[in-house]
Amino acid sequence: MKTLIDFQSWDRREYFEHFGRCADPYFGVTSNVDCTVAYADCKQLGFSFFVYYMFKSLRAVNAVENFRYRLIDNDVWLFDRVHASTTVGRPDNTFDFALFEYAENFEGFQKNAAKQIAQVQKTTGLNANVKDAKRLDVIHCTTLPWFSFTSFRHEKNIGHAESIPKIAFGKFFERQNRKWLPVSIHVNHGLADGYHIAKYLELFQNDLNNKIVS
Repeated sequence: MKTLIDFQSWDRREYFEHFGRCADPYFGVTSNVDCTVAYADCKQLGFSFFVYYMFKSLRAVNAVENFRYRLIDNDVWLFDRVHASTTVGRPDNTFDFALFEYAENFEGFQKNAAKQIAQVQKTTGLNANVKDAKRLDVIHCTTLPWFSFTSFRHEKNIGHAESIPKIAFGKFFERQNRKWLPVSIHVNHGLADGYHIAKYLELFQNDLNNKIVS
């Protein structure tokens, strides 16, 4: 479900018009979140750390309204919820895209993610569902498990009024006996500001600090 934003009364109208004149209205930041507790819990309970932090990230995304704004035919819409369209790697070092649907609890999210991952492992090349590839109620996610990073740049198709936030996760690193996960977030500045990225990171961090509850 989605709701059409009343552009005339929208409190972001001036920001949207200003940044909409930019050739590339996207901006991004890279930060680190402390994943010490989350990683330890996943290892103890036998859960995929990748799937777990995707779940926590998606919960934070859905809690920030501005991450759910999308451009459709020059109008701004607010989706009730969004999902994760993410890369999934294969043993041969290729990847495909998979849809991790949002769920209120980790058990439900994990079951869907497991099916999606298994499907990717059965195929070669890019076989992403065409219908899913065109969805707007998603966050574009990618993971680079081979290295940490301090900056990141996504590909974008600005000509098609791109509005989907993009999040990248790197390999966690250790510092002062803590584990830190690099996170890069890029958003359309007409739809979101630095405050909204900060809110996402705060919610994501708080959730990673909690012990696992299915």
